[in-house]
Amino acid sequence: MDDISKLLRELSRDNLVKVSRSDDIYKNMKNQKLIANYYNSEYKKIFQRNSIEGSSPTEIFIGRFGYPKVSIGPLVSPFSKSSELLGNPALWKNLSIDKIVKLRFQLIRGMHTVGINDVEKGKIAESIRDLALSDKSAYSDLDYTEKPIRNMSMERFAAPFGPTLKFNKFQTFNSTSNKQLEKLYSDVDAKASTAITELYENKVDIYKIQKGISAGLFGLKNKRKFVPTRWSITMVDSTISKSKLQKIREYDKIDHPLVFFSNLLDTRWVILMFPCNWEYEVIEAWYPKSSWNTDPNKISIESSYESYRGRSTYAEITGSYYAARLMVADFLDKIKKQAQVIILREVHEGYNLPVGVWNVREHVKQTLESKEINLDELSDIFRFINSKLDLNLNEWIKNSKILTDKIKQRKLF
Repeated sequence: MDDISKLLRELSRDNLVKVSRSDDIYKNMKNQKLIANYYNSEYKKIFQRNSIEGSSPTEIFIGRFGYPKVSIGPLVSPFSKSSELLGNPALWKNLSIDKIVKLRFQLIRGMHTVGINDVEKGKIAESIRDLALSDKSAYSDLDYTEKPIRNMSMERFAAPFGPTLKFNKFQTFNSTSNKQLEKLYSDVDAKASTAITELYENKVDIYKIQKGISAGLFGLKNKRKFVPTRWSITMVDSTISKSKLQKIREYDKIDHPLVFFSNLLDTRWVILMFPCNWEYEVIEAWYPKSSWNTDPNKISIESSYESYRGRSTYAEITGSYYAARLMVADFLDKIKKQAQVIILREVHEGYNLPVGVWNVREHVKQTLESKEINLDELSDIFRFINSKLDLNLNEWIKNSKILTDKIKQRKLF
């Protein structure tokens, strides 16, 4: 450890662009108008009618603008008889960003305004509920009178989708309810958090749980409400990981450092685990021309951290923090160990279209399933980081509480 300072000087290199600690990319997320002209031409014939018919991948979208009024509706594909692939992010891991976006732009979002407490009021709410409970894609029919909004939706949390239309009638057919979802829907004495953890423990797909929370399927009878999709995603990730961490804190520490690496969608992931009590930190570096970093002249870097006791405020880097934490908690719970965990995420310009927080969840999982790299010395771990990531090692350390503490303490664990 005495030679760490010398090593850091040796490994230091100049960044090609300026580095700035900033949360701008999380404040200024704006939809990018990409591939829009192509898809507008694809939809031209479809929008000559006043109704949309097609397959829905049991997917709904609840908008948050206007809260406590919200816009509810299904995602429907008029191009496909079966839309299972369109609604299952677990199947997209090996697809390029362009292919993912093209798949998702086949989906039209229906939009109908209701109050958050109107989960049991009217035929439209009933059809939304049936879709959220469904185990497989279902046939859907939307009637609309207003001109469709042709902009494509691309945001940080939810997967992208195509045009939006305001509808006045919605029906779904041939849906088959998932028995476990139906059981918790019928249990009006179980809290929403209980339903979330129980369903996940019983291997119900996390994306179905998220949709169920959005549709107001779970919770005490008089407290059920529609939850905006953006909020439900983080709510589910946070609730499950928080529950798992109660057990993980009681486990023994891992026996030796664990190091994992992957490069997915032009995003490089380094995950470090040390034989210490639970701590968790995520550091993200967004390069110019990558999604959300609109500054062509600097790398934007941000981090979020929690101690052994957790954190009481919302993470600075928002939903991706909780999505990654859930996959880390799954990994540690599986091996019945606890650890101090750091995730380094370096996003390059190939990640030029936002595809949703699912990619963090799935890619952290995929990284942890890769072959473990055995490195027992902090100096070797620093050399490894330096060899895999472009950003100057000192920038990672400067923005990491855990790595900074290790250098100060002069011990790995």
